[in-house]
Amino acid sequence: MSKVLFVEPERCTGCRSCELICSFTHTGEFNPLHSSVSIVAFEKHGYSVPVVCQQCSIAACMEVCPVGAISKDQNGAMIVNHSICLRCKMCTIACPFGATFYDAENDRILKCDLCGGDPQCVVTCAQGALTYREANTVNQNKRRATAEKFLGLMEEGR
Repeated sequence: MSKVLFVEPERCTGCRSCELICSFTHTGEFNPLHSSVSIVAFEKHGYSVPVVCQQCSIAACMEVCPVGAISKDQNGAMIVNHSICLRCKMCTIACPFGATFYDAENDRILKCDLCGGDPQCVVTCAQGALTYREANTVNQNKRRATAEKFLGLMEEGR
């Protein structure tokens, strides 16, 4: 059975450790601008949400890529082939969760690659807001409910 990255926003303290470890793991520096995880704070509601690629089964980012630069690896992670990526940023627009980012400094698209099956954001998250679990029906339903709540907050904030 495959595993999925699971977000529980009610546990997030907004410490941003996930952003820092993600950037450090992939670039060797602690810089949230180079992270595939982004914390969105909903101050009006009093909580934060780690925004990270949900590795969708039908991925809008992959569907809109004009050169097929995004593919799914053996861990179920969406991987960007930077050598053929045009940097058109259509994938960043298409993602319904806002979890595909453009790193202007390094001129590349950022998507969670699940750290090869050992997501370091999960290891670092002391509160358990990010976990890596088996993709069973109960977990998928809970992920869907969390995503719907997040999208509702995003709509409300506009």
